[in-house]
Amino acid sequence: MKFVPVLLSVCIGLGAFSFSSETKANDQLAVTLCEYIAVDDKGRVRKALKSSRVKVRNIFGSIQCNGNNILRHAIASNAVETGKLIVKGLPKSALSDGADIAWAESNGHGASPLIAEIKKRAGL
Repeated sequence: MKFVPVLLSVCIGLGAFSFSSETKANDQLAVTLCEYIAVDDKGRVRKALKSSRVKVRNIFGSIQCNGNNILRHAIASNAVETGKLIVKGLPKSALSDGADIAWAESNGHGASPLIAEIKKRAGL
C-alpha cells in the first residue's frame, strides 16, 4: 500500500530533474551558438546543431543573442558564412516579411552581404 505513494514521489522527482537538465542544455546550446556565430565559425555552429540534434528552423525563434535573433546577431557580427548557413536553414516564410532586412537597414547594416542572401532566399 505504501508502494504507490513512494513510486509516485519518485516519478515526480525524476520528472523535475529531467526538465531542469534539458533547460540547462538548451541554455548552454544558446550560449555556444551565440559565441560561434560572433566569430563566424560555421563548422562549429553546424557541429553544435548536429550534436544537439536540432535544426535552425526549430530554434530560430527561441534563441536570442544580445537581444537579437541569431540571424540579426550574424548580421551585426558580420558573420557572413554563418549567416548564410542560418538563412539556408530557415523556411522562406520566416524571411518573407522583410523584418530582418528592415532591422539591418535601420541599424546601419544595410550593406551586409547577408541582406542579399535573405532577399534571394525569400524571393524579395
